[in-house]
Amino acid sequence: MVSPLLAKAAKTGREIVDVTPERAGWTHVGFRALRLAEGESETVQTGSRELCLVVLTGTVDVTIDGTRHAGLGARASVFEPVSPAAVYVGAGKTLSIQARGNAEVALCTAPSDGADRPVKVLDSTAMKRSVRGAGTNTRYVCDVLPHDDPTAAHLLVVEVLTPASHSSSYPPHKHDVEQPPVETQLEETYYHRLNPPQGFAFQRVYTDDRSLDEACAVEDHDVVMVPRGYHPVVAPHGYELYYLNVMAGPHRFWVFKNDPAHEWMLAKK
Repeated sequence: MVSPLLAKAAKTGREIVDVTPERAGWTHVGFRALRLAEGESETVQTGSRELCLVVLTGTVDVTIDGTRHAGLGARASVFEPVSPAAVYVGAGKTLSIQARGNAEVALCTAPSDGADRPVKVLDSTAMKRSVRGAGTNTRYVCDVLPHDDPTAAHLLVVEVLTPASHSSSYPPHKHDVEQPPVETQLEETYYHRLNPPQGFAFQRVYTDDRSLDEACAVEDHDVVMVPRGYHPVVAPHGYELYYLNVMAGPHRFWVFKNDPAHEWMLAKK
C-alpha cells in the first residue's frame, strides 16, 4: 500500500507530478515537475501565489509579462555539481516557459504576502554551496532561495545531493512548531531523483508520539510530503540521491529541532 505522504511520479508524459496544497492537506507549499520536449511550452498564471521556477535539466526561455529571459539552464543532469538556473516570480504574473531541447522544470509555489515583489532571475554563481555532515552522513547542499534572501515572502528552495550509501536530513529533524528561535513551522516537499534512475531510496516521516509514522520507498521523480514530524532519508549502496526541497510556512524562517533520541551523534568525535 502506497503511503498517503508519497506522490508517485508519472513515468512518461509531460506532467511528472503535481502536489497542490489541497492534495497535501496543508496550507502553503505547492509543487509541480514537468518534462518539456524541444519546442514545447507551458504557460502559468501565478494568481495569488509566488513561484520559484527551477530549471532542473536542459535549457529554457522564460517570458514573464512580455519580458523574455533567454537561455536559462545548462545542466544535463541534476547530479552535476552545478547550481541550477532559477527565477522568482511574484503574484499576479503570467509566465511562459519554452524548451530549447528536452528539459525538466520544477514549479515551487507558496501564498503571496500581497506585496508587489519584482521578478528576479536568481544568480546561479552566487548560490551558496556547502557540505553538511561527516562520514556516511555527508551531503552536498545548494541554497537556491534561502530564508536570508529577502526576495520571497514565504518560499524556501534548496537542492541536496546525497552520495550512495549515505543518510541525509539526518540526524532526524523537524520544523512543525512555530516557536522561534527554537523551531519554526514549515511544510516541506522532497522531489527525489536517483542515479542510475532505476534506483530507490527510503524516507521516514514520524512524530514523537508516533501518531504519524510513515516509511516511503521512493523512486525516480517521486515526491514525499512532510506535513510535520522528523523526515530522514537513506540512499542505498550504488545509487546517488538528489532531492529538491520546497518549504513554506507562516513565517519565512528555517529553524529545526533534532530528534532527542538521535542527537547524541552530533557530539561524537
